[in-house]
Amino acid sequence: MSYIFLDESGDLGFNFKKKKTSKYFVITFLFVKEKVSLERMVKKIFKSFSKIEVKNHNGIIHAFKETPRTRQKLLNLFREKNMSNVLAIYLNKKKVYTKLQDEKQVLYNYVTNILLDRICTKKLIPINEKITLVASRRETNKFLNQNFSAYLKSQVKNNHKLNINIEIKSPSQEKSLQVVDMLSWSIFRKYEHGDESYYNLIKTNTIEENPLFG
Repeated sequence: MSYIFLDESGDLGFNFKKKKTSKYFVITFLFVKEKVSLERMVKKIFKSFSKIEVKNHNGIIHAFKETPRTRQKLLNLFREKNMSNVLAIYLNKKKVYTKLQDEKQVLYNYVTNILLDRICTKKLIPINEKITLVASRRETNKFLNQNFSAYLKSQVKNNHKLNINIEIKSPSQEKSLQVVDMLSWSIFRKYEHGDESYYNLIKTNTIEENPLFG
């Protein structure tokens, strides 16, 4: 079995007068043949924490809240695996078509499908065996989650004759999502803040990072 883990960084707000609205939005895929190595990375980070740090984390490593030391340690553990298995699409939100700005769920589904299509087209994962895509839960609305899953399944089946299992989980339920969260945050920080210090640690693991809408 192969796995694809999905997470995003930034937000899909388009009111740039609001202070916390990001200029960029990034969706990142991490694909692997097995997820045990990712889970071990997370466990190794927690073993390095003090008892107070373990308690404060509630079982979750979140890139935005972590110390530089923890971020660097997890990214270095990932880099040491020497895998080229990261794809990302970044949006300069000011260039997103107005119609899509008003249809945020449609935009999210569309971008995700582009990444999934690239993985299949480039044959980066064996499409003749079972594949599970695990997306980090961003919606509590059951209908929107069902729509997301149905749309992706339909697209890959029609375009690549691929049956894919799609799961939507929280980072506490699926530890591997904590790794892709760190990767996505590192790529996002490169574009949003011009800080490449974290991205440079995983640059060799990144196959593609392409813009959408110019």
